[in-house]
Amino acid sequence: MAKDSLLSRYCSLVLPQDSAPRSLRQATTKERIQVRINLRTIASTTVAAALVLGLGACTASSSATSETSQAESSDAQQGQWPRTITDEKGSVTIEEQPKRIVNTAMSTTGSLLAIDAPVAATTITTPGPEADSNGFFTQWSEAATAADVQPLYKIGNFDLESIIAQDPDLIVVSTSGADSVMDHYDQLKEIAPTIVVNYSDKDWPELTRQLAEATGHEAEAEKIIAEFDERAAQVKEKLAIPAGTTASIVSYNKGSASPVGKTTGPHSRLITSLGFDVVEPPEEYSTNPQKRDDFVFTSYEGLAKSATGDATFLIAATDETAKTFLEDPTLANLPSVKSKNVFPLANSFRLDYYSSSQILDYFENDFPSLSK
Repeated sequence: MAKDSLLSRYCSLVLPQDSAPRSLRQATTKERIQVRINLRTIASTTVAAALVLGLGACTASSSATSETSQAESSDAQQGQWPRTITDEKGSVTIEEQPKRIVNTAMSTTGSLLAIDAPVAATTITTPGPEADSNGFFTQWSEAATAADVQPLYKIGNFDLESIIAQDPDLIVVSTSGADSVMDHYDQLKEIAPTIVVNYSDKDWPELTRQLAEATGHEAEAEKIIAEFDERAAQVKEKLAIPAGTTASIVSYNKGSASPVGKTTGPHSRLITSLGFDVVEPPEEYSTNPQKRDDFVFTSYEGLAKSATGDATFLIAATDETAKTFLEDPTLANLPSVKSKNVFPLANSFRLDYYSSSQILDYFENDFPSLSK
């Protein structure tokens, strides 16, 4: 089949027949979804490569095509494509290295930015102590601004059209948490390859490696992980925590359920790497019907029997939070309260390279000696 014939067939499949050719970003929502579906159909034929090249002729100027070709040539040096990624849903094939990632799982945005993955847009949260005016977590907000990451929609307000408008070539979804949109997975995978990650059962290096494989940024991931591990070892040596010193990790909510970190969770793994032995909280006080690998959502009444470490580290907390914890009469008999070994960890709600590095900063520069 001649190249011109292939191009004509492609354009007839993906572009409206009653109007002049236009770019994908100018298409309606319905047309965008149909384009994605048609692309999947075309990709299964023997002429897929030629048709993909035809996209530039259908929708962009020769200048834009030249820039795309240069970018693809540079990206190809980072690994082989297509590649099949194993994720929480099974597997997903990614035809080309992603250039526009839409992240519906805000908790993983820091991990993507840390490896220079091309995040076009991310979901956001309410501005406050943990988030800037854009709704970006403060630990990676500066990196997001520098990378021109766009706010997608506020967590809990799923917006399919805003995702389509970003023209993604990869979408990231989480299995659980407030930022999970698993109910919309079938819709999303029709728009672009969609990978599903579980950040509750992994520490940040594991999650970063998974995202690196999906984005072709393995080298960047290994670099930051190696640098972090080297620094963490140095901080551990400096701290010289006595052997057998136990710790509890708590997201403190006075009067209501407070998540307590499990030994298998990412926060516990970081604290353990610094020389503490994290206490496993009992499941019997859990208020969450779904068992998780990172936290037990402990009832307020059960907190005094769960946070029994020699030291307690409060997640996403301030000095005022620590003061309230120390003055809570229901917790008066906890070892850490008696010894006043209660420490707030700012920017620790979700751990990634940025927030974990800031925690190392705290332990290296501001952590006081443990009281006895």
